[in-house]
Amino acid sequence: MAVLHSAPRFTRIEGLKDTLSKAIGEHLVEAHEEHGELLLTVKRDSIETVLRTLRDEHAYQQLMEIAGVDYPSRPERFEVVYMLLSVTKNSRIMVKVTASEDTPVPTATTLWPNAGWLEREVFDMYGVLFDGNTDLRRILTDYGFEGHPFRKDFPLTGYVELRYSEDQKRVVYEPVDLPQDLRQFDFMSPWEGADYVLPGDEKADTPPVDDPKVTEKPSDTGAGAKTDEEAAEKVSAGSPAEEDAGEDRTPPPAPTEDRADRPKRKGKTTDTDDATEVKK
Repeated sequence: MAVLHSAPRFTRIEGLKDTLSKAIGEHLVEAHEEHGELLLTVKRDSIETVLRTLRDEHAYQQLMEIAGVDYPSRPERFEVVYMLLSVTKNSRIMVKVTASEDTPVPTATTLWPNAGWLEREVFDMYGVLFDGNTDLRRILTDYGFEGHPFRKDFPLTGYVELRYSEDQKRVVYEPVDLPQDLRQFDFMSPWEGADYVLPGDEKADTPPVDDPKVTEKPSDTGAGAKTDEEAAEKVSAGSPAEEDAGEDRTPPPAPTEDRADRPKRKGKTTDTDDATEVKK
């Protein structure tokens, strides 16, 4: 039995920009389409009013996510992005506001209870303040954490490190102490003129040898009759195993290539009965 749903199977974005821009009115800063979704940038102080309008009048029932973005070069370096879903229209939109380190954003907890945790994540990672959130605490980092990790100017090593102290029987925090210098990655290709010497490249500056060493006679190489005699000596000579056996325990195998009693083959392989070549 087929089940019919009121929501369309595919998202319809045609005309959505004009409809929502007209509904938001003077609170709208910019509206454009990107990656098949509508992005609305609104005034920071009007975010609660805009979200309420979208929820109550245009059926965007669910707040799916609140994300932060950091642009340090901007006067208001942070963007707070609200991602809304309309279950009945099968439509998603994003609403953005800008903020700085000391300009709070009105809370959305008056519209969706789950906004409390989402705003705490943005506050923890970026340091964005939300006016009206009565429980604006860190939620991802540990107690006493210093700084906000998702900011572009946050150091890679952080400010403090933690370890378990056997003396105090608890986790302690200490300033970061690197056991070795932090590696400095130079992404400039050596073929484009690196200002440092790669391991092994120091040999390239070695001047050529004026009188190279050559081996013009056997004595220069260490070869000769004496060397052959020393190589032929048995390493195991005088060992208990050989003395007990009375003879070499590993005699050389009998030669298989030198068979003087074997008559020389006559003719070609094609002249024998077992030849595999087809006679023409």
